[in-house]
Amino acid sequence: MSQDTDLSTSPPTLGSRISLSDHDETSDSGLTTPRQPLPPSHNEDMPNRDQVVIHPSQEALESQDSGLDHIEVDPNHQYRQYRPDSGYDGEVQTLASSTLAYPVEHGRRFHAYRDGNYIMPNDERESDRLDMIHHLMTLSLGNRLHKAPLDNPRRILDVGTGTGIWAMEMGYQLKHKTGDLYPEAFVLGNDLSPIQPSLVPPNVYFEVDDVESPWAYNEPFDFIHCRYLTTAITDWPKLVSQVYQFVIPARSHTAPNGWAEMMDYDLQLYSEDGSLTNDRPVMVWLDHILTASRMTGRDPCPGPQLEGWMREVGFTNIHHELLKLPVGIWPNDPHLKSIGAWNFLQMLNGLEAFSLRLWTHVLGRQWEQLQRLLVDVRNDFRDPGLHICINMHLVYGQKVV
Repeated sequence: MSQDTDLSTSPPTLGSRISLSDHDETSDSGLTTPRQPLPPSHNEDMPNRDQVVIHPSQEALESQDSGLDHIEVDPNHQYRQYRPDSGYDGEVQTLASSTLAYPVEHGRRFHAYRDGNYIMPNDERESDRLDMIHHLMTLSLGNRLHKAPLDNPRRILDVGTGTGIWAMEMGYQLKHKTGDLYPEAFVLGNDLSPIQPSLVPPNVYFEVDDVESPWAYNEPFDFIHCRYLTTAITDWPKLVSQVYQFVIPARSHTAPNGWAEMMDYDLQLYSEDGSLTNDRPVMVWLDHILTASRMTGRDPCPGPQLEGWMREVGFTNIHHELLKLPVGIWPNDPHLKSIGAWNFLQMLNGLEAFSLRLWTHVLGRQWEQLQRLLVDVRNDFRDPGLHICINMHLVYGQKVV
């Protein structure tokens, strides 16, 4: 048994959080108790952060595999003036622990642990956007949580888990599919901040950790999942090497598990029809952001290099998929239109988060100047004549002895 299951076959979860993908495992290794115990009370259902679910048609999902053909523009496209910033009042929720003194800059809250290692905020606005990214990514995978051909994995690690939504949905699916067969199976997610919900499936655990520090797990994992770490990593080869080190080796190329999957962006925006030109405000803004990120030593475009890094450390059975993601509802294809709508929302909600620290700390420019530029950038994203795309790369491979 293996491969991925469609979202539509999964039961609805609390708060309408989507449940995606299949997972399976095979590991004869013993299981140690995860480091972090669950609270005394927990619930097998998903936490109640609301999220809209779009179910694309089967025809749209089947047409997705048509590859990297030119995306056709909807001739009847009428661009809606989204107001993605509405509903946010700028407030941030602080955690109970007095030991976590989160820095706040211009109304945005940032990580306290290893402050400065990650340019993005960790507040509720950013958590909402990360959940949008999650839905965008699962839609782009045909409503799957992963593409690696797993077979009942018992130990799963989610590197840089963020809000923990992928880990929680994977844990829910794991519990739903294996039941009492592997009662000790679990998912562990790590991140710089404990921003994950406390009400989680009973087989899901979270820990605060810096993924660029040396890993110290007692046992390896059947599957390691790592996505959306663009602008966050200074040494990608080292990270991929640690992923390889802590994956359980498969005994043959046909054996289950021993898989790692990485998914990340090439943040360079483009258009296939030439509608996006370098003199547009969005491209001026992007040039500054990419330059500033590289000045910090953190690659903003790691996606195209993932396959090479995985090959260098020893992964085999490597599969590399390039996903072309539209920004906006201009595509004619209904599935791509859904992806574009989510991409548009997360992009506009993330403009300030992408820019704030790079603009003020790295480039040394004024926050007020950034806000004026972002007005024009938002107008570009709303322009129905601009058919903007961004590329996502998914790579998975197996560790075989």
